[in-house]
Amino acid sequence: MTDTETATARVSQLRGEHRSRQVRWGFIWALTCAVLWGAWYVPGFAIYFEAPFVDMADNFLLAAFVITVLNAIAVLLALFVWIAVLGKTGDYVRTMKRTRISRWYAPAGLAGMLAIFGSIVAIAYVGPAFSAVSALMYPIVGAAVAKLWYNERITKQAAVGIIVIVTGGVFIFTPGLVGEFTGAGTGALLGYVGGFMAIVGWGLEGAIAGRALDVSDPDVGITLRFTAEVAIWVVIAVPIAWALAGDELWSTMAAALSNPAVLLLLVLLGLTFGYCYVAWYKSFPLIGVGRGQAIASLYGPFALVWLTVFTLVTPSWQFIVGGLIAVVGSFILFTEKRDVLEVIRAVPSGRARTIQEHPSSQVR
Repeated sequence: MTDTETATARVSQLRGEHRSRQVRWGFIWALTCAVLWGAWYVPGFAIYFEAPFVDMADNFLLAAFVITVLNAIAVLLALFVWIAVLGKTGDYVRTMKRTRISRWYAPAGLAGMLAIFGSIVAIAYVGPAFSAVSALMYPIVGAAVAKLWYNERITKQAAVGIIVIVTGGVFIFTPGLVGEFTGAGTGALLGYVGGFMAIVGWGLEGAIAGRALDVSDPDVGITLRFTAEVAIWVVIAVPIAWALAGDELWSTMAAALSNPAVLLLLVLLGLTFGYCYVAWYKSFPLIGVGRGQAIASLYGPFALVWLTVFTLVTPSWQFIVGGLIAVVGSFILFTEKRDVLEVIRAVPSGRARTIQEHPSSQVR
């Protein structure tokens, strides 16, 4: 073997080892996301039992609004601490000034805020178990958007995965919706709408974030995404809510912030959700948005476990069955039988080609 051949073989070996490390860390980050995301539903449920929210059964929509706004601020503060510890505050400012990059995080923040608000509404009107497993169908939206935006082919395996996820969704949604429309329900239709908002919002956010993370650091990117969300809440949503709810909006916020128990729960919300989002965004450049979403979908079973441990209430059987089916469907949808994880995309001419996902990304 010549020196050139030896050098080429060595370079190929190093590239393979580097890619293996990327894949390993991608799976680790995605699994970390699942654990923390599932844990977020515990304080998200418990906060409704604290004043002033415990006395707002006749106005859960306003309660959910206030909780979502405060949750976004708590997450952003946790992320500011995160990037400060990593020494990336300067990168955050520089990336924000580069509008060709940072502009992607505004629609990601909008999609994410709708998903989070929908989830918190679903917790209030239906329950945390439903809220956790209902959003498990978001990979379907991510796959559809990837097809439209990135020309990613939906293979036969992906089609099977979509069918399986929809089957899980039937178990999750159908019993409650049938009850609502036949008059046998509990008046929780808004909760089911919130579940659909979470599906669409997180599916869209994953697709948008994948584009933004091609050209920015995940730690900085997720902080910019929540900066955008908080800005949208403060500049647009809060004035609208003030016009609709009047001074009750401010009295509710003041009462919430004066309750030490609520402040503690907000810290827990900020830590669990902030760092689950960090892990989610870090997984995308390493194993791709699709597979990052698939592994992160394990948050559903983790949430059911966390809720059972802390509330001592076993979730309804249809949530357990539907959640497990949806997780299986997510793995079918996004797992290709390849030694090196790749994404199949179509070129404009209609021919197919295989492109390794983000080969230039590095483990951060």
